[in-house]
Amino acid sequence: MSAGTQKSPTATIRCGVIGVGRMGKHHARLCSQLEGADLVGVVDESAARRSDMIEQYGCGAFASVDELIAAGVDACVVATPTVTHRAIVEQLLAAGVHCLVEKPLAPDEIQARAMAEAAKRGSAILQVGHVVRFDPVMVAIRNIPNLRPRFVEVDRVSPMTFRSVDVGVVLDMMIHDLDVLIMLMGNEPEEIHANAVSVLGEAEDVCNARLVFPAGPDGIRCTANVTASRLALKTERKMRIISEDTYVSADFGERKGTVVRKAVNAEQLAEIRARFQRGDDLSGLNYLELIKVDALDVGQGEPLKLQLENFLDSVRSGGHPFVDAEAGFAAVRTAQRIVECARRAGSRMV
Repeated sequence: MSAGTQKSPTATIRCGVIGVGRMGKHHARLCSQLEGADLVGVVDESAARRSDMIEQYGCGAFASVDELIAAGVDACVVATPTVTHRAIVEQLLAAGVHCLVEKPLAPDEIQARAMAEAAKRGSAILQVGHVVRFDPVMVAIRNIPNLRPRFVEVDRVSPMTFRSVDVGVVLDMMIHDLDVLIMLMGNEPEEIHANAVSVLGEAEDVCNARLVFPAGPDGIRCTANVTASRLALKTERKMRIISEDTYVSADFGERKGTVVRKAVNAEQLAEIRARFQRGDDLSGLNYLELIKVDALDVGQGEPLKLQLENFLDSVRSGGHPFVDAEAGFAAVRTAQRIVECARRAGSRMV
């Protein structure tokens, strides 16, 4: 089935999952539960994990990608270590199998570009698993009308889990936020400043980056301050967005947020500004009467499930995936620029 060929909206998609470790086992669960998906089989080098999948879902379990392709699949989720993505994805695309590959798309921009080009040459869809786009908190932020960020602050920190140690914290954790920032701004950053530290291994474990995005139609640029750490004492996922008319504070861990807007009209605001410039005493003004505070309208849903549904909808319709290979490439390239910038700045990285 080619990417440009439509299927019935209710057609069942024969699915496979390659790599059923920490993330892959959740993909397998969803492929076995989701209406319109049929979990044909999984691939994993571990015989124990293969046996576990057979016991839980009654699906096929194979030691190689070749065997899974031979079993007949329309689409696959690739949840293997990042360094293996290119070989597996290119094999699947060459066989006409649609791919949803876990983030990051690749360990560097050269491999990411090669995968994006392979997707262009073939007929199968390549979607990248930047699941934060499907988080109900992020969906709510995307739905805020006329949100034009001028400053964004993002914190993504957690204790070390000793997973995904094949890449540094930028490709492991910060890349989630790089993807959503590029999505919100519509461009990659034109200016980057970064510092990073590696503590437990060769790759960076903590990184802070200051990103400056190109000016919009109004000539104003947006600056983002992004911090990622896998050496924190607790887990936090927070984002704050400031624009001329709106302030958004979001807590992804708590699945809640606040939206603050100006409550005064343009004439009232102009009067306040004039009084401020004249040096008038404004202590009698009640700031809380000048703003309108609302809870962020956060919906329900499991982000991983929403992502899989979006992927399968694209497979059925032949439509463009929400997070395509070019988006995955842009995130990887930005991540690589941050790491290189941190090295040039003299960050202590092995």
